[in-house]
Amino acid sequence: MAQFGCGYWGPNLLRNFSAQPNCSVKYVVDGSPERRTFVETNFPRTKAVASNEEVLADPNVDAVIIATPAASHFALAKQALAVGKHVFVEKPMATKASEVDELAAFAAARKLTIMVGHTFLYNPAVRFVKKLIDNGELGEIRYVYSQRLNLGRIRSDIDALWNFAPHDISIIQYWLGEQEPLSVSRQGMAYMQEGIEDVVFLSLVYPGKVMANIHVSWLDPQKVRKMIVVGSRKMVIYDDVAEDKIAVYDKGIDRKAVLGQNMDFDNPQPAQFNYRSGDILLPQVKFSEPLRAETAHFAECIRTGNTPLTGAAHARTVVSILERACTVKTNS
Repeated sequence: MAQFGCGYWGPNLLRNFSAQPNCSVKYVVDGSPERRTFVETNFPRTKAVASNEEVLADPNVDAVIIATPAASHFALAKQALAVGKHVFVEKPMATKASEVDELAAFAAARKLTIMVGHTFLYNPAVRFVKKLIDNGELGEIRYVYSQRLNLGRIRSDIDALWNFAPHDISIIQYWLGEQEPLSVSRQGMAYMQEGIEDVVFLSLVYPGKVMANIHVSWLDPQKVRKMIVVGSRKMVIYDDVAEDKIAVYDKGIDRKAVLGQNMDFDNPQPAQFNYRSGDILLPQVKFSEPLRAETAHFAECIRTGNTPLTGAAHARTVVSILERACTVKTNS
């Protein structure tokens, strides 16, 4: 394997791919001399180089890992696929849905694996919530809302929506069975840099009257990584920074059936409701590093030819939602 980029997230990818059995990272490409020194010091079996040519021309490199700024993902992935290499791309896979389609077609024509790094889908807590939803334990899903907030790290190449929201969109898509939202609306504001929004509220409406709201910001006083799913039977909180990652609330409101004079239940008097407040369950979810599971999944898909969980289809939906959000962008 080879890796393009070893900046903020790159060392985590390099560490995990280097630890995979029957897998080695032969090269890391990075234009920064300091980052190349970092690689050679900490990963002595990996050669650090300044350009892509040697990597792309090496027939012993079966796959490439792309951990560069988002604007470069499409071009680098296409170059790697064109010379017959499997591709793992950090999120987002590209910045346009049409680009994801082109990469998917390129990979399919060459029978290559392409996968995007939506790491949270390999998190045991996220998968636990998925099982609750699929098993019907929460009842009918009514709405989901998430907060991904922090003070810093401010980016200049992308805004807070493109930096943070791909995680939440990916999780919501996974939980809701990959349905496309019927509508997308967005409101954000740029405070620190002209044209780069620091805080964004994204609202999605799905079939079946399911709503989702995503709040992202890098100007917030606290680090928050929380998602709440409200169902007709139960509700669940997934808090990625809490000790107890999952809390299931046996709470809800049910409409009370009122018997009418003619033995029917459609009498026009005001509706009455039952309020339920049961136990709070804090299930033990055995933790394993999501990035380790994700990198293992990519290697497995290369070996078996299976479609990745976070393959081009999933990547396209996430990018499509972000793209749609840009077309309805409103500032106030």
